[in-house]
Amino acid sequence: MMMKRHRRLMTATLAAAVTLTFGTLAMAQDVKISRRIDSNNYDPHKTTATAAAEVLFMLADTLVTIDYDMQTLHPGLAKSWDVSADGLTYTFHLRDDVKFCGGKSMTAEDVAYSFKRWIDPATKSPVAWRAGEVESITATDPTTLQYKLKKPYSELLYQLTQSFAVVIDKESVDKLGPDFGVKGMNATGPFCWGEWAPRDKMVLTRNDAYTWGPEIYANKGPAKVDGVTWSIIGEENTLTAALMTGQTDVSNYVPPIALQQFESMPGFVTSKSQSARYTYFVGFKLDKPTVSDLAVRQAINYAVDRVALVQDQLYGTVEPAYTYITEDTLDWNKDVDKTLIKDFDPEKAKSLLDEAGWKVGSDGIREKDGVKLAPVLYSFNGAWINIMQQVQAELLKIGVNLQIQTFDATVVWGKLATQEYDMFTMGYPYFSAGDAMNLYFRSGNTPAPNRTNWKDPETDALLVAGSAATSEAERAKDFGKVLYKVHEAVNWLPLYHTPIIIVQSDKLKPLKAHPIYGAAYYKGLDLEFTE
Repeated sequence: MMMKRHRRLMTATLAAAVTLTFGTLAMAQDVKISRRIDSNNYDPHKTTATAAAEVLFMLADTLVTIDYDMQTLHPGLAKSWDVSADGLTYTFHLRDDVKFCGGKSMTAEDVAYSFKRWIDPATKSPVAWRAGEVESITATDPTTLQYKLKKPYSELLYQLTQSFAVVIDKESVDKLGPDFGVKGMNATGPFCWGEWAPRDKMVLTRNDAYTWGPEIYANKGPAKVDGVTWSIIGEENTLTAALMTGQTDVSNYVPPIALQQFESMPGFVTSKSQSARYTYFVGFKLDKPTVSDLAVRQAINYAVDRVALVQDQLYGTVEPAYTYITEDTLDWNKDVDKTLIKDFDPEKAKSLLDEAGWKVGSDGIREKDGVKLAPVLYSFNGAWINIMQQVQAELLKIGVNLQIQTFDATVVWGKLATQEYDMFTMGYPYFSAGDAMNLYFRSGNTPAPNRTNWKDPETDALLVAGSAATSEAERAKDFGKVLYKVHEAVNWLPLYHTPIIIVQSDKLKPLKAHPIYGAAYYKGLDLEFTE
């Protein structure tokens, strides 16, 4: 019935959309991109939101860039780099032709400032750990940066491709203070800050001086469009209609039920990146009542039919997830967690709860020692609502009464930093096993992004060892042990792994989806109208 209801809604949307025309789309010089949620801010050092990364990659640049395969590294603001034999010193040789949007030339001092702000405890960055254990960061001359580590960090160059490693202008930080990344920012990207209306739109304008784009693009700059407007359209059918009617030029947030129609509909082009490493999951706060019981977490994993969820809610466009990362991820240990997979088995779920003393009450809800099995879950508005309602229905069958509370994206990040809830939803990008494991399971990352409150000395030691390892085999062994431990402890209920799929009007030249941190358009240098 759920699928039929979605199809009726989709039919209505299509009927409404075809009565409209593309109007003045061919005349438009700003590309209109629609997405489902906004970021809480656009300060690269103070947000982990994919919505922020989408914009930051267009506003700013990194020393190192990464190819569509999410493995091959290329020069960025750094023309080249040298690494000492002991793996402790990285020397970056910078371009001398880069300017900020405000017109000032970029030097190694700007890079040093940006990185020092990133790791400064006063910044309170949730991603400071990604910089490694830094000894010093020094501009030795205007075009040379020396980055010294206390310990080898095999993933440093990959981390320096990410949006939190962009170069920013100190003057704009000082001028804007707490409004930096809220009311503006000055950086070196192909687009400049225009206007941000939270939960509505972000407007970017072309940086006409930009000529230093990554080598993966044929166009190194300036951009071929006057600007980019990122619009927030939270409702699925409204976003679909906006794309069909030309109010939006492109989106990688098209609801799964609409993808098949767009693939066969004249006037539209789709692009899929299978290199995307993006996993959606439900996390458990391990020290909260009810879900602190391992049997409860195991039962919840057995109770959810991921295959049915993927078909009912996502129409087969994603892969059911039983592991915390995809098996093609860098440094994946092929021998690790197959035995820990919890496939759909509701009878097994009931048996586990019975054995753990969670008895079914007269209302069908289990309880133990007078406590109802009714965990509170915090989630995002939008597509998560239907997904979690289906999970909720599955759990009710085994006597678990999931309490769902949803919030707008500009609010939810703050709510998720609290200890008020038992479970939470999240989707996250990663490029390697070490990136994923360090992100969510380091003790130092509590209360966020380690929202499960997993604090384990052995895990911390393995993460340190894996991060310092110089061979793939060593990294896979250490990170594999972490993966085994957190699977065994059932930190999460993994739901699905998803590709990135762009749907665009053919008024734009065909785009190639880039998987970096879920930011499909990366620098936006291939955005171009056909007319």
